[in-house]
Amino acid sequence: MPDPTDHTPTGILLCNTGTPEAPTAPALRRYLAQFLSDPRVIDYPRWWWLPLLHGVILRVRPRRSAALYRRIWTPAGSPLLLGTIGLAEKLAAEMSKRTGRSMPVEVGMCYGEPSIAAGLRALRARGAARITVLPLFPQSSGTTVGACADAVFAELKAWRALPELEFVPGYHDHPAYLTAMAAQIDAHWDGVSRLMFSFHGIPKSYVVRGDPYLEQCEESAARIASRLALEPGDWTVAYQSRFGPEPWLQPYTDEELARFGAEGLESLSVVCPGFAIDCLETLDEIKHEGRLQFEAAGGAGFGYIPALNDTRAHARMLAEILLGATPEPVPQVEEQQAAQAAEM
Repeated sequence: MPDPTDHTPTGILLCNTGTPEAPTAPALRRYLAQFLSDPRVIDYPRWWWLPLLHGVILRVRPRRSAALYRRIWTPAGSPLLLGTIGLAEKLAAEMSKRTGRSMPVEVGMCYGEPSIAAGLRALRARGAARITVLPLFPQSSGTTVGACADAVFAELKAWRALPELEFVPGYHDHPAYLTAMAAQIDAHWDGVSRLMFSFHGIPKSYVVRGDPYLEQCEESAARIASRLALEPGDWTVAYQSRFGPEPWLQPYTDEELARFGAEGLESLSVVCPGFAIDCLETLDEIKHEGRLQFEAAGGAGFGYIPALNDTRAHARMLAEILLGATPEPVPQVEEQQAAQAAEM
């Protein structure tokens, strides 16, 4: 982690999954070809998967995905990209304030642009002799943090002069993260409705082979619920965004939403603690489609709790993780809500 007493020129690379350049079928075809070709994401035998991907999936899925992206696209562009860039700017300011020196922060995406390679090169151009890589995935998985590491080392193996490298593999149980998520929920939740923690799913087979993701998701949810003083019946965990025929982590979010609606649940709030920045999987799959699934089954009172996004609270949280600082004590709910509202 960056040491405020060490004056080695240091830069930070914020990594995220990525986004298409535009909400169009050609842009989605390029993005999905890169994303779904990564063995970290889909580890089927290449001889079987790649012909299926290029011969069938990339002929059908891009047009449908483009329609979904158009529903969340802003006049300025991709919410994921804009939010990640905004967070990088705020983190740079926060690190400068805490360390008393400039500490450049660049953005790198595993898929699409700006790439992780471009982010690393930008840090080198800005004189960084030490680089801290911070994937924006609290719960570590080979599909996300592993993919970031692959891209980082693929770029660095071409460098003649290597930087000192530090890598943050996750922060699912860090007090600063748990405090920030509890405050975010308090600021957007009525405290009465059932609370669902929805995490992005992965195939069960990945967990069987050692991926730590499931355990970390469950631990994050339990610790956040504990900070909120929730009883076991007040909250639940589910997993979204499954793809393909094999079993993924369960219960599935869409099935749980339909079940709660059919049971006549009058109020449900959903938070997605694994997403640092709101994106297609939260803004459309949960906030839009999730609401429709819940209400169509008979439920009412659906609410989505936003990600931490590019708030100053998020930047302070990441700075605490990077610098090893002890977070401040958790304030009372009313104080948390007032502070959170002031930073939006």
